[in-house]
Amino acid sequence: MNPAKTLPVLLSPRVERLHPPFPVFRLRAWHGLAVAAIVVVASGAAVAQGGPTQLSPIGVIMKWMPLLLSGFVFNIAISLMAMTLGTVVGLALGLMAVSETMPVRKVSWAVTQFFRNSPWLVLLFFAMFLVPYEFRLLGVTVPFPDWIKAVIGFSLPVMANVSEIVRGAIRSIPDGQWESAEALAFSRRQTMWMIILPQCLRRMLPPWMNLYSLVTMATVLASVVGVSEMLTLTSQVHAAEGGRPELLAPLYGFALLCFFVYCYPIDRLTRRLEHRFQVRL
Repeated sequence: MNPAKTLPVLLSPRVERLHPPFPVFRLRAWHGLAVAAIVVVASGAAVAQGGPTQLSPIGVIMKWMPLLLSGFVFNIAISLMAMTLGTVVGLALGLMAVSETMPVRKVSWAVTQFFRNSPWLVLLFFAMFLVPYEFRLLGVTVPFPDWIKAVIGFSLPVMANVSEIVRGAIRSIPDGQWESAEALAFSRRQTMWMIILPQCLRRMLPPWMNLYSLVTMATVLASVVGVSEMLTLTSQVHAAEGGRPELLAPLYGFALLCFFVYCYPIDRLTRRLEHRFQVRL
């Protein structure tokens, strides 16, 4: 039998379920029902304010729902692409943060801290106005649409936060794992990819999912720079309906409800994973 397969030090630390030391506010299903009730009540009040010949707020929402939902799908697409790009670059940046080479660690620290502590809206403007609107490649003009620049803008803070998640997860692995791998003549690269990172996945997954929820909700900032996502379309629908003030609460309440319905299951799954993957070192 291969002794390397029986060494207990190379096994993942034992999972312990720990209770938080202080009360934690948790979203429940009734919170979503409360939000829906507020939207309905606001719509009812808006009906009373509207004229008899005007379409009711519920009717307006039903009329424009396909367009509004297409904008919401666009929000989700932007968040997924930003998370994918930011995660790939952030993983590399996090590995640089634990490098044995001092200059590499310093560069990683500087980039991470800069983008992690910068306002997301400022980074979005940075990507929107400093990245060219088109490129010329071999005499061919290639347009660079605003939504791609929005993806880049959102991926910058994602990159920095993922870098911290990766660095923290690697640092949380007990030193015995490194020492045991070194005793078995593993190189540092083999140790990282075969032993350390597989154990880090369960530590990184809950904060990564929480970050994704934050990015999804932050995609509404793209409306400030003219990207046609849900909030932009909601404003356009309101203008198309004559700018009736009684439509503001129902329309924006519908947008709020869409984000809640999408992000709530992610929050619950993140809570479960945090509870399941809690480890005692």
